[in-house]
Amino acid sequence: MFNHKFGIEIEFTGITRAKAAEVTAAYFGSNARSGNEYNRSRYVTAPDGRKWCFMPDGSIRCQRKEGRQIVPANAEYSVELVSPILTYREDINTVQELVRRLRKAGGFTNDSCGIHVHLDGSAHTPRSIHNFINIVASKNDLFYKALQIQAGRMHFCKKMDDYLVERVNRQKPRTFQQIKTIWYEGYRGNTTGRYHASRYHFLNLHSFFQGNRTVELRGFNSQLHAGKVRAYVALALALNNQALTQKSASSRKSQEENERFAMRTYLNRIGFIGDEFKTCREHLYMHLSGNAAWRYDNPPNRRRNSEEGRQD
Repeated sequence: MFNHKFGIEIEFTGITRAKAAEVTAAYFGSNARSGNEYNRSRYVTAPDGRKWCFMPDGSIRCQRKEGRQIVPANAEYSVELVSPILTYREDINTVQELVRRLRKAGGFTNDSCGIHVHLDGSAHTPRSIHNFINIVASKNDLFYKALQIQAGRMHFCKKMDDYLVERVNRQKPRTFQQIKTIWYEGYRGNTTGRYHASRYHFLNLHSFFQGNRTVELRGFNSQLHAGKVRAYVALALALNNQALTQKSASSRKSQEENERFAMRTYLNRIGFIGDEFKTCREHLYMHLSGNAAWRYDNPPNRRRNSEEGRQD
């Protein structure tokens, strides 16, 4: 599942874009440079020639620390790290180390900040996009609870639209154009703008349909926690791989009497297997209720009661 390329955007505040670029430049042994003068962006070119950019974002509530207090800050403290095109095995350690250094330099997140993972969609077919829609729809409630999506961010990462899911499954589109038509149903005006309203969902296909063929997952609260960032990237890549490789997917929501067990078994099924992903699994079900090891509560007691019943 790690053969596909991705990019990540991490929103935070606490330090300025200039400071964030300096920290990144020090890590790469490079120089921080000014980008667009209009939005006062910054960028750093790594030794391999790829650019790591720091952009402003109007949705971020700018803050900084003053002693032990967090106080309002000016727009220079609106920071969105925009990565170059990455691959998991080669680049995830770099992403994690940058996150650690930015946090150590004073960066932090609040409930206005999000993480967006952009997935290379060049291998997708109409069938796999149909699968992706159903996969996210079937796990909507579990994902939103597991990821603790902040109420203030729900406008920017809405749950999968029930009308869209119903239309896709009823019509069974065979072309991208047919899916695109369904995706934009109910929206007025020009659909080609970058910030079209349809993009503000956990699964965003607007960028996929507007030429660059990327699938965006927006349902992550921003973190400057290296382990959680890794877990979010791995989950995005695993969901993408499931959509690509599964013959079909259902949108039906399953009954989750034990949320932790349901999430653990689902993660194992899509590739989170072994010690390598132990901490990723823990980050992704830590906010869920139940027991990750047992489907039912107190299994030893259940077995003992069952045996006593047979003896009677």
